[in-house]
Amino acid sequence: MNVKIAPSILSANFAAMGEAVQKLERCGADMIHCDVMDGSFVGPITFGGQMIKAIRPITSLPLDVHLMIEHPQTQIKFIAEAGADIITVHYGAGKKVSPHYLEDTLKMIKSYGIKCGVVINPDVPDEAIFPFIKEIDMLLLMSVFPGYGGQKFIPEVMEKLTQARAYADSIGCTNLDIEVDGGVTLSNAKDIVKAGANVLVAGSAVFKAPDMAAAIAALKAV
Repeated sequence: MNVKIAPSILSANFAAMGEAVQKLERCGADMIHCDVMDGSFVGPITFGGQMIKAIRPITSLPLDVHLMIEHPQTQIKFIAEAGADIITVHYGAGKKVSPHYLEDTLKMIKSYGIKCGVVINPDVPDEAIFPFIKEIDMLLLMSVFPGYGGQKFIPEVMEKLTQARAYADSIGCTNLDIEVDGGVTLSNAKDIVKAGANVLVAGSAVFKAPDMAAAIAALKAV
């Protein structure tokens, strides 16, 4: 599979978000990664459906919305109707509510005709989400603990990534998007892709680069 770059607008200038999103599209990004944080599941508060709705008309790129919130079902309708193309929810958030909450949330996302995905933190074993692999379009492996940008990649995630790709392939889910989020740089991107990822979330690596287009092109070429 081709490598897709999904820059995280968490690293953008919030005062000029529209311009940042349009520049990402001009510079060759494949998706726009939108980190929605509620101040409860993770410490910070970022933005919600209103931001998704505001940027939807100004880009043709898929909006990859990562919900870092305690009760994702409360926001699915707003995020979906705002224009998200894929919504990913945390395994940990679902399991805190009820045994069937995650499964029901994925069904809810699909009911809006959009793609769905599950997110696992570095301390959650791959095996926890294996029962959901056939039901999702994307598996997002966090390579840092979520909440803040600019963290360093946790190397132990490489083994989890390899295991997740091997399992997906073994059950025929060869087209599953496996996304990695956290500490992705040009120096480690090649190893991350080799281990099994095909979607790279890049915040600082793109927004702090002197040439954004060159940074995106280099990440795609690993």
